[in-house]
Amino acid sequence: MADNIPKTPKLDELEKGGWPSFVKEIKMAAKRSPMGGDLLGQLEQSYNEKIGHWKHGGIVGVMGYGGGVIGRYSDLPEKYPNISHFHTMRINQPAGWYYTTDALRKICDIWEKHGSGLTNMHGSTGDIILLGTRTEELEPTFDDLQKIDFDIGGSGSDLRTPSCCCGMSRCEWACYDTMALTYDLTMHYQDELHRPAFPYKFKFKMSGCPNDCVASIARADMSIIGTWRDQIQVDQDAVREYAERGLDIQNDVISNCPGKCMEWDGKELNIENEFCVRCMHCINVMPKALRPGKDRGATILIGSKAPIIEGAFLSSVFIPFMKITPPYDEIKDLVDRIWDVWGEEGKNRERVGEFIQRVGLGNFLDAIEMEPIAEMVAHPRENPYVFYEEYYEEDDGEEEEES
Repeated sequence: MADNIPKTPKLDELEKGGWPSFVKEIKMAAKRSPMGGDLLGQLEQSYNEKIGHWKHGGIVGVMGYGGGVIGRYSDLPEKYPNISHFHTMRINQPAGWYYTTDALRKICDIWEKHGSGLTNMHGSTGDIILLGTRTEELEPTFDDLQKIDFDIGGSGSDLRTPSCCCGMSRCEWACYDTMALTYDLTMHYQDELHRPAFPYKFKFKMSGCPNDCVASIARADMSIIGTWRDQIQVDQDAVREYAERGLDIQNDVISNCPGKCMEWDGKELNIENEFCVRCMHCINVMPKALRPGKDRGATILIGSKAPIIEGAFLSSVFIPFMKITPPYDEIKDLVDRIWDVWGEEGKNRERVGEFIQRVGLGNFLDAIEMEPIAEMVAHPRENPYVFYEEYYEEDDGEEEEES
């Protein structure tokens, strides 16, 4: 199908240089599918006219599912008939993004059969992104994917596909089994994942340690980040070995400690663990000498998002430490209470973090029947979401009744 590739002088500029080029990938796909050629033609026209030629076509999907397919149509269907429909399918990725080459080949074969052959591994949520197919090919694609044990992921106002780092499968710093939790939450919340019923999207992201390799603190409505609550494990002999091999422990480790909780006298490393903020810097620099503590679990944070209604938010601490062990009932109970309140009172397209900002953290905690704790406050007396006077007045009233 080489004749299917139009002349694209502007797009050709994006193939130059040392970086990977999406244009090159589309041209490769165009050799197998006429969709690729029309896609190049429309994109070149958009670059020339400085106008996008995609339009949202409403809701499309597969039988029984309300999410997982993003409808997309060309507004130049007569000129580019092969992409008059160009829907995206989101496919639930395996926990930790582990694949066999056989599984990847089967996915690609299915997509070349039913779609454009273009994929994105992976989207920012984590899904396998299959780019470009027609409405009548959605059900056949879904059927073929199910035969190789893959399912559609989330899209729209529902639970988005949970994602995680590789956790204990490869990382020695993982403080809980991220892959096991991701799989469990995915299977437990199938209805919420496939049938949109929320005010807007909700994302879980699981990181096994405070390095937060999936950037959950910036991209998840609920971030579950591994941590420990006892002392950092220290091998003093290994610390001295690092020093002997030329590591400047004072400048490269001690001076960069945000908690200022470490001292090095040239012979021994002392850590005041009560001031440690679990930043992982010292452990990352001296992995043979330092390890996370033995009493491990996770910190639960809530509310991060990219800018849509309000500005970008980072997650805030909600529960400083929770043991993460099957069957994960404590996490599920918390999630269900949050969803009940947010689902009932949240506005359309309002994320959980925006909802908390609007109603106030104090009111939100009352609604989900949680007590405020100091870790929820960034700086004493500076957090506008917690009104301590209300809680003091309630406590005083209870004491008077008891007396």
